[in-house]
Amino acid sequence: MKKALLLSLTLAAATQASAAGKLEIFSWWSGDEGPALNALVKLYEQRYPGVKVDNATVSGGAGTNAKAVLKTRMLGGTPPDSFQVHAGQELTGTWVVANRMEDLSGIYKSEGWDKAFPKDLVSLLTYKGGKWSVPVNVHRSNVMWFVPGKLKAWGVTAPKSWSEFLSTCSKLKAKGVQAPLSLGENWTQQHLWESVAVGVLGVKGWNDLWDGKLKFTDPRVQSVFTTYGKVLDCANKDASSLSWQQATDRVISGQSAFNIMGDWAAGYLTTTKKLKPGSDFSWAPSPGTSGTFVFLADSFGLPKGAKNRAEALNWLRLMGSKAGQDAFNPLKGSIAARTDSDLKKYSVYGQSAAKDWRSNKIVGSLAHGVVAPESFMSAFGTVMDQFAASRSAQGAAAAAQQLADRAGVGK
Repeated sequence: MKKALLLSLTLAAATQASAAGKLEIFSWWSGDEGPALNALVKLYEQRYPGVKVDNATVSGGAGTNAKAVLKTRMLGGTPPDSFQVHAGQELTGTWVVANRMEDLSGIYKSEGWDKAFPKDLVSLLTYKGGKWSVPVNVHRSNVMWFVPGKLKAWGVTAPKSWSEFLSTCSKLKAKGVQAPLSLGENWTQQHLWESVAVGVLGVKGWNDLWDGKLKFTDPRVQSVFTTYGKVLDCANKDASSLSWQQATDRVISGQSAFNIMGDWAAGYLTTTKKLKPGSDFSWAPSPGTSGTFVFLADSFGLPKGAKNRAEALNWLRLMGSKAGQDAFNPLKGSIAARTDSDLKKYSVYGQSAAKDWRSNKIVGSLAHGVVAPESFMSAFGTVMDQFAASRSAQGAAAAAQQLADRAGVGK
């Protein structure tokens, strides 16, 4: 009996020792987005109590600051064990083509993810036959946020086209709303341009732009910049000094009527601001994009040379699991990448987004790394700044096409 007990204790100690380790995860989910990530970390620590998690975050909307730090580490040979990256060209066009990532096809097979994730999503994570990251969510980019009671008080409704939006802005300005559209720093302006472009070009035109079948210099794309300029005239002049959260706050306070932002805003409004979706705030597709879901997906990959590879693989298994995704996404404002998620755990907004994800036409986001490589995205912000100053649609279109040529967009 004593020998059996001693053997049991020895085996338990050995198991605990083998489980001991470290894990560094790298992301830009800090501040208001932190609770969702913390829920995943807590679940990981429950499953692997012997592992110490280093939750390394670099704050900054859309990962603008984190990507710069990540580049230094990846090129310097000190990669994190796993890092956040947008699915699509942000991943494959930057780190996969540079041979810096491990192929995850094996874990996809062992975990059954080819069946759990939509085929169109898996294809964005696939390059030359390999699968390179694990998606933890699906976000929608083309969402217009507003407060129903305030719109009613102003006597307006959520506009369904950009021409209707401009007309509504005029009505609101006449009622004393100086900046009907709230806008934040540079990347949120690229985010807005994306919604304008999809609304003006439609699904085919948007896809043709990134497939190289439609040039930025085409009159149709120049008209996107023209419309975008008119939309900017409806926005606050201090946009460059505001975070996306501060821009969202302007809508809640009644300083502005509308904000075009991804549905991480739903997570912020419900988790941080404690507001009730559907009554305290509401939403609609950004003008001209009804029936279209502009998507992005946050994912994590495994860099070559990761110090704690086994722990990182367990992190990826958790990220792709139903339990992990249903712990994370209700807090984040996103929906699960898996098709078997428990929608009862999601808000009214999350349930509506999941329904649209299954029925809408799906296109990839520019502002969040799906359709264009990082080399294009990192420079497109300059085009946005130049256009805001000059309002030259022709000049911005020409500059964007030069960027596309250098980045190999559509090739």
